[in-house]
Amino acid sequence: MGAETIEGCVIMDKSNGEVSHLSVKQGEPTLVSPAEEMEKGLYFLSNLDQNIALIVRTIYCFKSAEEKGNENAAQVIKDALRKVLSHYYPISGRLTISSEGKLIVDCNEKGALFVEAEANCKMEEIGDITKPDPETHRKLVYEIPGANSILEMPLLVAQVTKFQCGGFVLGLCMNHCMFDGIGAMEFVNSWGETARGLPLTVHPFSDRTILKARIPPKIEYLHREFSEIEDKSNTDEVYKDELHYRSFCFEPEKLEKLKKDAMENGVLEKCSTFEALSAFVWRARTKALNMLPDQQTKLLFAVDGRTKFNPPLPKGYFGNGIVLTNSICEAGELLDKPFSHAVGLIQDAVKMVTDDYMRSAIDYFEVTRARPSLSSTLLITTWSRLPFHTTDFGWGEPVLSGPVALPEKEVILFLSHGKERKSINVLLGLPASAMKVFQEQMKI
Repeated sequence: MGAETIEGCVIMDKSNGEVSHLSVKQGEPTLVSPAEEMEKGLYFLSNLDQNIALIVRTIYCFKSAEEKGNENAAQVIKDALRKVLSHYYPISGRLTISSEGKLIVDCNEKGALFVEAEANCKMEEIGDITKPDPETHRKLVYEIPGANSILEMPLLVAQVTKFQCGGFVLGLCMNHCMFDGIGAMEFVNSWGETARGLPLTVHPFSDRTILKARIPPKIEYLHREFSEIEDKSNTDEVYKDELHYRSFCFEPEKLEKLKKDAMENGVLEKCSTFEALSAFVWRARTKALNMLPDQQTKLLFAVDGRTKFNPPLPKGYFGNGIVLTNSICEAGELLDKPFSHAVGLIQDAVKMVTDDYMRSAIDYFEVTRARPSLSSTLLITTWSRLPFHTTDFGWGEPVLSGPVALPEKEVILFLSHGKERKSINVLLGLPASAMKVFQEQMKI
C-alpha cells in the first residue's frame, strides 16, 4: 500500500515503510450516567488530588476473535460503564471551585462522555504505540470541542474505535485529580469485570476526607518539590525546538548491569531497578541538555503512599494516594561523581516519604496553594508496575496499551514491556540536538 491522501494523521505502513494516512470517523458523543440514582451534592477532593489536575490520555488495543468481531464492542463497554459508574459515582460529576478556592466535584450525574468511531484501516497499521505519537494516537481519543479548561470537561471521556480487521481501540481521557495510576487501573479493570458480568474484585473506597489537612496545619519539611530553580543553562530556549519522541527498551540484562554498576564501588548495600534506571536517565538527560556545572537540577517522582500512611489507606482508595518526593543537586556534581552518588540521592528521596512527610505535604498545600515547579526539573512517572495488560472487556487482554502523549516536556515515563513484563520502556521527548546526545548516553 502506498501513500494515500485521506484527511487524518500520518501512520506507518509496516509492509514497506511508506507513509499512509489514518482517518477516524467519530459519531455523536453521548452522556453516560450511573445506572442507579446517586446521592447529589459536593464531593471532597484532597490536597493530593489538587496538585495533579491534568488530563491523562491512554489507549488500549484489543484484537478480536473471528467469531466475535467488534460489532457490539462499543455497546458492551457503554452498558458496563453505566453500571460501574454506580460504584464510582463521582466520575459522572463535574469539577467546580469550592468556597475555599479549591477543586471539588459537583455530583450532578451529568455523566461520562462516550463516543463510537470507525477507522479506515486495520489496527496493526497504527504503528508502534510504545512510542508516544500524538499526531496519530490523538485520533483515538475524543477531544471536547472548545473546552478551554478542565472545568468545562467531563472527568471521563471514552472512545471506542472499530478497525477493519475486527479489532478495536478504547481511548480514554481521565482527569488525574480523580485517580492516581493504581486507582485508575482498579477502575478500568472493574469496568472490564462489569462488562464480563463478574462482581468487582476491588470495591472503591470513596471517602477522601481521611486525607484532610490538619487543624492547624503542621509543616515539618522543606518540600523542595515546590522550589523554583533558576534556569541558568537556558534549557527553556533549547525546548523551543520541535520535540522528537523516542522509546528506549531496557531488557532485564541491561537493568541488572545498571544495578551492578551502581553498587560496584561498595558505597551502596542494595539498589532497586527503579533507583538505578532513574539515576541513569537523570544523568543522561542532564548531559543531553548541556546544563552548566553549577546549574541546579531537580528530580521529581511519585511514591505510592497507600501503605506508608499511618494507618494505611483503605483497600480500594480511588483518589490520589501518591506524593511527590525530590532530589536536588548541581549538574556538575551529578555528572562528575560516581553513578552510586546519583542512586544514593534517589534512595534518600524514597526514605524521606513517611506518614509525617505526606501529612506535611498536604498541610503545605493548604497554607501555600503551591504547585510543584518543573523549572530545571525531570519528572519521572512509573507505569511499569501498573497492570494495564490485565484489562479485559470480554475480548481478552489488550495486545498493546500505553499513553497517547506525555503530559509535559519535563516528563519521562517508565512502562513495562514484553510478554513477561520484565523489560522497561523509557519514553521521552527532547529537542533534536539533545536527543542525539541522549541516544549516545543510552548505550550501556
